[in-house]
Amino acid sequence: MSASLILGCLWVVAATGVSFFPMRRQFAPGMFLLIAAPVLLAFIGYQHGIWITMIGLFAFVSMFRNPLRYLWAKARGLNPELPKELQAKD
Repeated sequence: MSASLILGCLWVVAATGVSFFPMRRQFAPGMFLLIAAPVLLAFIGYQHGIWITMIGLFAFVSMFRNPLRYLWAKARGLNPELPKELQAKD
C-alpha cells in the first residue's frame, strides 16, 4: 500500500478517535484534522488519480458534514447555532 493511503487510513483512525472525546475536547484536534484533509487528499490524488481522491473526498465530507455545514453557513453570512455543549455558560 502506498504512503498516501497509509496516511489516509491513519487520518480516519485519528478522526474516529477524536469523535470519542467530549464535545468540548473535539475542537482543537478536529480543526487539525479538518485542515490536514485537503493536503492528504491532494497527496492521494497525486499518487492514485482522481477516482481514488473522489472516494476519499466523499469519506471526508461524510465524517465532517456538521462542521462543514457550520463553516458554510458562516461563510454565507448566516449565524448558525452551536450545539449546547459548545455554547458558553453564563
